[in-house]
Amino acid sequence: MTAPEPDAAAPAEVAHPRAIRSFVTRAGRTTTGQARALAELGPRYVLQHDPNTPDLVARLEDSTPASGQKYARTVLEIGFGMGQATAHIAALQPDTLFIGCEVHEPGVGALLKLIGEQGLSNIRILQHDAVEVLRHTVAPGTLDGVHVFFPDPWHKKRHHKRRLIQPPLVRLLAERLAPGGILHLATDWQPYAEQMLAVLSAEPLLANSAAGYAERPAYRPETKFERRGLRLGHGVWDLLFRRVAAP
Repeated sequence: MTAPEPDAAAPAEVAHPRAIRSFVTRAGRTTTGQARALAELGPRYVLQHDPNTPDLVARLEDSTPASGQKYARTVLEIGFGMGQATAHIAALQPDTLFIGCEVHEPGVGALLKLIGEQGLSNIRILQHDAVEVLRHTVAPGTLDGVHVFFPDPWHKKRHHKRRLIQPPLVRLLAERLAPGGILHLATDWQPYAEQMLAVLSAEPLLANSAAGYAERPAYRPETKFERRGLRLGHGVWDLLFRRVAAP
């Protein structure tokens, strides 16, 4: 994923001009299993991005999970990669509807494959830029949570402006959260963790749920890369900020 970059031609009052994207294009090959999942499960679980649908969450919450109860919460995930964490958390929280934004087809196919293998019904996928989804189809105050796990850290200093977590996007995320909703970020790159903490702490619509970085919540699984990094002595930083009433 990549961070917002301003478009000089955009009006000044537009926080996220059309050209901004929440991802960076990367190569990837779709496997046979992923392609089969796309064909068989895509029509049911992959949503079409429609900028004329201003309240996607309300429409999806009308869906009924297998339990017969309405979904109690709605959580948006930006950039779910290959979907392992998404599927894990969805299995733990069947009363929560998870909307995952991921533009890369192999990742979408991989998550669909996990949905089929695990019999999950509480996940929907948007194969579209998350910034546009947030701006055009998610109404303010309608999300109970947002997850952004291990976004691209853009290690080189000259690339820091490409990082996803910047003040305009954080404000947009905060506005889409309902009061009490949680923005959960995680990174394994300390300089990026420090930037995340500074940006989130400066947003008046958010309050830190911890004194600095938070303990990894039990629902977030460790990835294989995270486990390898921890064995090598690398750190992982979680941040959990709560949406507060408007100042």
